[in-house]
Amino acid sequence: MAKATQERPGFRETLKRLPLVFQFTAKRDKWFVPLTISAVVIALAITVALWVAVGWFAIPFGLMLVLLAVLIVLNLRANRAFMIEAEGQPGAAAGIVENMRGDFRVTPALASTTQMDFVHLVVCRAGVVLLGEGNPSRVRTLIGQERKRLQKVIGSADLRDFVIGNAEGQVPLRKLRMTLLKLPRTLGPKEVAAIDKRIKALTARPQMPKGAIPKNLRPPKGAFRAMRGGPR
Repeated sequence: MAKATQERPGFRETLKRLPLVFQFTAKRDKWFVPLTISAVVIALAITVALWVAVGWFAIPFGLMLVLLAVLIVLNLRANRAFMIEAEGQPGAAAGIVENMRGDFRVTPALASTTQMDFVHLVVCRAGVVLLGEGNPSRVRTLIGQERKRLQKVIGSADLRDFVIGNAEGQVPLRKLRMTLLKLPRTLGPKEVAAIDKRIKALTARPQMPKGAIPKNLRPPKGAFRAMRGGPR
């Protein structure tokens, strides 16, 4: 299960990643470069106006303003590009929550099927949340099974579930973060830790994915007899 607070990259590491983020965003978002140029032009115009008014003291402020404008555009457009790229990728919902700030304890693929359907578990200040990805019908079945298991150990904590998708009644991946942040906080830090501990004990034994095992994952004929020492 993911830690409540993940280690954040340092300042130098963040600077090293910026060129990669720029390239990633520029390739997937046609508006990124024009918006960045517009933000720089506006910041430079403000800097020139301040330079006329107060003199050379405006230059350091202007440089910081230009940098801030670029970073704001980069942050907004990079997040959008990432969401578009993540659409339809198995496990994308768990990855998004794992990178959210705050006390979000994530168990990716708490339940799954061999058809790449997943149910992820999130324990947070809003209670316990199940996130389903995949075929809605199969995911709803998995969620129902996990709700029955979890209700035995979470007490009176809120238990919610969401299916990720773009159909009616589902939560689009790009809106998942805001959906979770808008949930009312009903648990304190100690209650989150206690529920997380009880769920860990409940889910310590791994479950086999539901459904038929794909042929490429099946053991060869006679493998189990060979393991038992029987005749081949």
